Amino acid sequence: MVWLRNDLRIYDQQSLILAKQSGLKVVAYYSFDPRHYYITPWDFHKTGSFRAQFLIESVVELQRSLTDLNISLIIDNRPPEEGIPDWVDRLNISQIFLQKEWTQEERLVEHNLRATLDKEIEFYSHYDQFLFHPKDIPFELNDLPEVFTLFRKQCEKRSTVRKVLPEITLMPKDNRLEHTFQAPTLADLGLEKIEQHPNSAFPFKGGGEQAKRRLDHYFWDTNKLSYYKQTRNGLLGIDYSSKLSAWLANGSISPRQIYWEIIDYEKEVKKNQSTYWLIFELIWRDYFKYIALKHQDAIFHLGGILNKDYHWDTADTKVHSWIEGTTREPFVNANMIELNKTGWMSNRGRQNVASYFAKDLLLDWRIGAAYFESQLIDHDVHSNYGNWMYVAGVGNDPRDRKFNVRFQAERYDEGGKFQRLWNQNTLF
Repeated sequence: MVWLRNDLRIYDQQSLILAKQSGLKVVAYYSFDPRHYYITPWDFHKTGSFRAQFLIESVVELQRSLTDLNISLIIDNRPPEEGIPDWVDRLNISQIFLQKEWTQEERLVEHNLRATLDKEIEFYSHYDQFLFHPKDIPFELNDLPEVFTLFRKQCEKRSTVRKVLPEITLMPKDNRLEHTFQAPTLADLGLEKIEQHPNSAFPFKGGGEQAKRRLDHYFWDTNKLSYYKQTRNGLLGIDYSSKLSAWLANGSISPRQIYWEIIDYEKEVKKNQSTYWLIFELIWRDYFKYIALKHQDAIFHLGGILNKDYHWDTADTKVHSWIEGTTREPFVNANMIELNKTGWMSNRGRQNVASYFAKDLLLDWRIGAAYFESQLIDHDVHSNYGNWMYVAGVGNDPRDRKFNVRFQAERYDEGGKFQRLWNQNTLF
C-alpha cells in the first residue's frame, strides 16, 4: 500500500517507485480524514471550501492517472488509523510506503496506525517534499541556522538538488481492484458549495496535470518567469507570480520538478535575477520545513520557537472584524475580502494582514494562522506557521519588524485599484 498524504502525484514520487520495486501488487490509499473538516474553537472550518475543492480535484485527477497505470486509489472517509487496518486485512497488505511527516497531528495519526496494525506489517517512510534532501544539507538538524540567509548561502554553496524521479511503469491489469472509489463532494465534507469569483487571481483546478499546464504557461508560453522578481509583489491578475504554491502544498508537483524546469528555462530562454528568485522562494519553503523539523511542536506554541512572552488578545470582536474585512485599514480589508471570496491572497497581502493582526491588533497569532489554514487554497503547515511566527515576532525574523500598512498600500496599490476592486466601501 502507498499511503498518500501531501504527495498527490505520479512523477517524482518515491513511495510509488519503491512500492513497484517490491514486486508485490500495489494499491494506493487516501483518506479525507473527517478531523480535517471540523469546526475550530474560533467557529470556522479547519479546512474550508476553497482548499477542500482544490484537494478533491487533485485526488480525482490522481485517481485517473493511477488507473492509467493499473493502480487503484482507495478513497476513504475514515481516519487512516481506522481505514487502513481494514484494507490491510481485506487485501493482505504486508508493506506500507509513505512520505515522512513531522508535525503534531500527522505524527499522532502514524503512531496510532502503527500501534493498531500487526507488528509484522513493514513501514517504509522517506522524506519526499524538500528541495534539498535532509541528507544533502550541510548542517546537522540541531545546528540548523535560525536565520534564513545563513541557511540559504550554505545550501547554495554546498548542496545539490537531486534529479527528478521518473513516472513508474505500467503495472499488470490484474493489479487493479474491481471496485472503484468516489471522491466526496463539499457537501459530504460538511462544507458549502462555492462558485469561482470572476476576479480571482487563482482560477485554477487541482491536480498534477493542471500544475504542469500552469508551469508551461508561466515559463514557456509567456516567458513570465523572466520577469518574476519585478512582478512578484503584485496584487491583481493571474500572472504576477507563478501561483505554483497550491500544487506544491498538496504535492501535486514537487519542488525538484520546478527547480529542474527553471534550470532548463535558464539554458533555453534566459537566466537572470527573476529565474534565480523563484529558486530563492523554493529555498524559503524548504527553510520553514526544516525549522518545523528542528523545533517540532514549538511552531504551534504561543511563544513560538523563541518562547517569547507577549501579551496577546483573543477578543472575538477584533478577530471577526479582521476576518470579515471591516477593520479601519482599507488595504487589510481588501485582502481579507479577496481571501474570503476566492481562497487566495498575494504574498504582499499576507504579510500585511498578518502583521496588522499580530502587531496592531495584538491578537493571538495562532488564530490568524488557523484562519489562513482554513481559507488558503495553498495552505502548507510549515510555511504558514513559519511565516506567522516570523511576522508575530516569535520566529525567525532577527529584526522583529512591523509593517506600516498604509505605506505598503501606497507603494504596492498606488491609485487604490486593488482596494477598489475588493472593498466597495472604500472611498478614493
